[in-house]
Amino acid sequence: MDTLPSEFFTDPGPSPHAATAEFRSKCPVHRIDYPPGSEAYAVLGHKEVEEAFGDLRLSKQVENLPPRYRDKAAESLLMVRNLGFADPPEHHTRLRKPISRAFLPGRIAHLRPRIQEIVDDLIDAFPESGEIDLLTAFALPLPLTVICEYLGIPVEDRPLFLEWGYILSQDPFQHSETELKAATEAFTDYFTKLVAERRKDLRDDLLSELIRGRDEGVFSERELFSTILLLLIAGHKTVANMLGNGTALLLCHPEQLAMLRARPELVPSAVEEILRYEGSASWASLRIAAQDMRLGDVAIPKGSFVHLSLSSAGHDPQAYDDPERFDVTRSPNHHLAFGHGPHFCVGAPLGRLQGEIAFTTLLRRLPQLELAVAPQEIAWLSDSSLSRGLDALPVRAGKRVPR
Repeated sequence: MDTLPSEFFTDPGPSPHAATAEFRSKCPVHRIDYPPGSEAYAVLGHKEVEEAFGDLRLSKQVENLPPRYRDKAAESLLMVRNLGFADPPEHHTRLRKPISRAFLPGRIAHLRPRIQEIVDDLIDAFPESGEIDLLTAFALPLPLTVICEYLGIPVEDRPLFLEWGYILSQDPFQHSETELKAATEAFTDYFTKLVAERRKDLRDDLLSELIRGRDEGVFSERELFSTILLLLIAGHKTVANMLGNGTALLLCHPEQLAMLRARPELVPSAVEEILRYEGSASWASLRIAAQDMRLGDVAIPKGSFVHLSLSSAGHDPQAYDDPERFDVTRSPNHHLAFGHGPHFCVGAPLGRLQGEIAFTTLLRRLPQLELAVAPQEIAWLSDSSLSRGLDALPVRAGKRVPR
């Protein structure tokens, strides 16, 4: 069995799918040197990744980490005391329940008019000539404004949340301890003060709901802060990646772009294809084998890291016809970008709604939108995190149709 290098995890590059396909065709599970020097496995097959999502032998709790990694993870305790690092049923169900109420599709649907307003305001601010970076002008501020408003926290502090989210969402095994500690302390100080103020004036917003959960004993104080951090990161970084990756895909596939312009009712289907083809995350979050097990007919010893490749699963020909074809009409499209089973992303309805409104509006209001660089010059970000996104997306917006 090939042992994949660390770079396979940390720096996949702009076009990783051909290399991944070669490894996956040999075996759906491979040894991987990540974290470097550890016992670790990469799961590449769609069937095996889907099965792993529901396998209770795979733990997300840092207590099950090999001893030499436990202390390192402890430095990131702010990040690993939330729903994303809890095992079902006990801890996972307890932490998920109060959040899931806030993300029910019916409740999220009420946000549609406000999301539409934010999208139109951002497009109105585009220059009619010259080059803009669609990430900084649109893809990042849209979801960050939406999640800040939904949480009920000051949108004017958005630059702070961007900075903290960027640092604290990165992989702790690759990141600077000093920077990690400073960001953790700054985040905790900020939200300690904000939570104390909001407790005196509880409202009908998500932050108040979380505080009520803390005061009713659902969360500990650390779990409360960790959950806020999770919602901020998951609520903006993944959606920003979807908007950036998706716009790049459409501009690089003009026939698909033309079809969407002619048939905007296909946008929800296009969002699913974007998530399959170039999703917001390359890998699912931390998993450890809590006992000796087999996956894809490969023996995995207790204590091993098990990395689930969402990117590879999305391109598996065992699951999709002609997976390298980007097709906005693809149906069925059973991708794993939002996870699966008990770990299915609680925020999926909000992410999908933002994608639908953003792409529909961009295509209607910017009929001349085009890349300002050659497709091969689009730079993919390698920031030692699980996410999959662009460093920048230079475009020319051209004329605007009125809102």
